[in-house]
Order: sequence, then structure tokens, then C-alpha cells
Amino acid sequence: MAAARDLRATETTEPGGGDAIELAKRHLIQPWPYAGSVGAEARALIGEGDGIYITDNTGKRLIDGPAGMWCVNVGHRREELAKVMYDQAMALSYNTPWYTMNAPSAELAMRIAGHAPGDLSHVFYTTGGSSAVETALRFMQFYNNVRGRPEKKLILSRGGAYHGSTYLSASLNGRPRDRDWMDGADELVIKLSSPDPFRRPQGMSLAAFTDFLVEQFRDTVARVGADRIGAFVGEPVQASGGVVVPPDGYLGRIREICRDNDILYVSDEVVTGFGRLGHVFASGDVFGIDPDMITFAKGVTSGYFPLGGVIISERLLEELRRSNHPDAMFGHGLTYTSHPVGCAVALKNLDLLEESVLAHTQAVAPYFQAQLKTLEELPLVGEVRGVGLMGCVECVADRESKDPLQLDKDVGKRIDAHCHELGLLVRPLINMCVMSPPLIITREQIDDMVAILREGISRTMDDLRREGVWQG
Repeated sequence: MAAARDLRATETTEPGGGDAIELAKRHLIQPWPYAGSVGAEARALIGEGDGIYITDNTGKRLIDGPAGMWCVNVGHRREELAKVMYDQAMALSYNTPWYTMNAPSAELAMRIAGHAPGDLSHVFYTTGGSSAVETALRFMQFYNNVRGRPEKKLILSRGGAYHGSTYLSASLNGRPRDRDWMDGADELVIKLSSPDPFRRPQGMSLAAFTDFLVEQFRDTVARVGADRIGAFVGEPVQASGGVVVPPDGYLGRIREICRDNDILYVSDEVVTGFGRLGHVFASGDVFGIDPDMITFAKGVTSGYFPLGGVIISERLLEELRRSNHPDAMFGHGLTYTSHPVGCAVALKNLDLLEESVLAHTQAVAPYFQAQLKTLEELPLVGEVRGVGLMGCVECVADRESKDPLQLDKDVGKRIDAHCHELGLLVRPLINMCVMSPPLIITREQIDDMVAILREGISRTMDDLRREGVWQG
């Protein structure tokens, strides 16, 4: 059976021959391509998944270190989710959300609201994280237009942030390589400093760094004017920025400034939601904040079906209902809003999380963090950081300067290549390796993952020394 499944991963799908790799090179445009290879590129071909493992087209079994893309939270090949997908598709595969609705979407909205902090009690569904953030921002614009404040539209974001790939959501991104060759709505966005303790100025205490971030936020509001700023959008943990965990108390203090200045606080939980930190949402249960909106996607269906959404405060909706413009229309929606199959899968996924996966994550996360931390023994590693089942290994040329630029810029890819050979897929980010495995991972599997990562980093150190790139 295994041989047959491996064959299916590369079998011909086009008359005249050619396996999936060749077909990709001829016809498939990959996401985030370089101009020199766009439309002519093939990437690692994955044939199947099972639990925390995936199998590539050569038959090599790999630990799925990134859980797909932060999303396969309950693991691959969960029959419960596959069955629900089939059953719902056979009952109702689609309905137009413009003038009809379906039962799974209403039940899921109720259950999501039950886990959300504060008065976040209403859900608008999207197809993923980018469209969820886009929806939150368009809602902010609509909200302020209805309330007679058309000038209150600017958005505060931060360095290191990642919020999506649609035009407005991508405009918030704070990683330079995301915007080097792309346009954005720069006139609407103000970027603040990343809350990255590892990159704080040398000699500055953590408390002083936190004060600096808060005062920068407060000064920006005062300088620009609260009457012009509509929203702050922030990830509780900056995921694609390198698993940046903010200093204690920082998010709560930012929340207070937003509340005092009538600035909507949008907590982007596309990554941290649905179990990644051991709770359905991290905003309240981990960081003690009650945002005005929470965006979610990825883990809501464990990646089995594209679904995302925004949870919106009852207060905001009540203010709209009381406004002098009852006929004002929120002219926003998607063909696949409230998709019945996606919502049915999300309901079963939430069952699995509530039954055992959240508790397991809370139990195993401290061990995951402790084992990853042992990698700081390696001289190439500047810092290991993380929370829940999110972790990042940041490599530096030397620990005193924390300079990553003297290293080969593809050091993360070098480590990933070695780890792939050894049986682990990691998420390389220039000089960093990010790990966010399926939440069902066991202690023994964590040991395997960390042992492979240690060997992959060690082999990379040998490569860099041999090539004269690094002398550590």
C-alpha cells in the first residue's frame, strides 16, 4: 500500500506524460516566487501525511515541523474531519451567503463566541487569514464612516509584523523583504517598532524596552492625532517575524491606550488561535486583553478546509444599530463566506480541541520549550524563544553583536536542507528556523525533532566553517 501511495504523488496527470514536478515547472506559479524562476519552479513534493508526519515523493518520512503553515493543529489524516467534510458536502455543498444561510455557520459562530474574550460575540467568515484582516480593516472604515468620522482611518502596525497578502493586509507587513518590490497603501499605515526583546538596544533593560515601546505608541497617537487613527493591528506573538514574544504587560498597556483614544484594537490570531498556545484564543487566556476584534484562520479547520473570520465586539455592532444611518451598507462579502463544508469541519475540529488537544498542548508545551532551549548550547545559535507550541531558533554571527548579516543569508535554508535529509521539515526564515508542530506531538517526538534540529545546525556550522563564511 505504501508503494502505491508514493506512486500517486508523482503519477502523470497530463496527457503526453510528465510527473508532478515537471508539470509544476511548466504550469504552476508558486507563492512568493523570485522573478528569475517564476512559473518555472518546483518545490519539495509531499505525497501524504499521517499524524505529525508527512512523506515526500521519494518516500522519506518527515516530522512536519511547521504543521503545514502553522495550521495542521490536530494532525494529518484525521478520519473524523474527512468524514464530516464528506457528509456535509453530500448534504449541502454550498449556499449563497447573499440571501441564504446554513446551520453549521450559525452554530460555529456561537461556539467561537463562547471562547472569545470580552464582548466579542459576532463572527464574519472569510476564506483565510489575509481576507480576515482585510475584513477587519474594511469594517473599521465602515464603522467610522457611519459614525461621521471619515478622517479616522489610519492604521498602526509594527516592524516584524505579517498580516497577509491582499493589498490592504499586506500594507501592514513589517518585514522589509515582503515589500521590497511590492506596492502598498502606505498612506494609510504607520509602522512602529517591533516588540522584539532580543533586538532591543544593547544595555537596555527589558522594563525600559517595554516603556520605550509604550511611549512610542503614545507619542505617535499624540503626534498624528487620535481623531485620524482608526485601528491598531497586532499579532499577540509575531509569528512569521520569528516568533517574537512581547514583553510582559506590553499588550495590556497598548490596549489601554487604544481604549482611551477610541482606536480599535485588532488582535491578529490567525496563528495563535485554535490551540497553538493551548487555548482557543490567546488574547484573553494568555495575554489578558479583550480586543475589539480578533481575526482567525489556519487552525480553525486544522488546514483541512480554507476558512477564516473576524470576531467583532457587540459594542461596535450596537453603536452601528443605534446610528443615524440605518440604511448604510457594509458592502463587503465573499463568495465563500460562511461555507457550509468549512464550518462543519471547523465544528468537528473544535470538538477535538476541546476534548483533549488543548489540554495536551498545555501539558506538553513546557517540555517543548525546554528542549528547544538546549539548542542555545550551539555557538551558531543566538537565541531560542517561543511560547506554547511555537518556537524559533535565531542564528547569529556572534552573540555579542547579534549580527545575522555576516552569515550566509540562506543559513536557515541550509539547516532545513540538512534536517530534511535527517527526517524533519522546518520553516526557514533567512537566519531563523521556526518550529510549530501539530499539537498532538508527544514528548518522545519532541526529542526526535530537537535531536534532528541539533544535528542539522551542527552540520551547517561545519559547512560555514569549511567555506570560511563563519569562524565560530
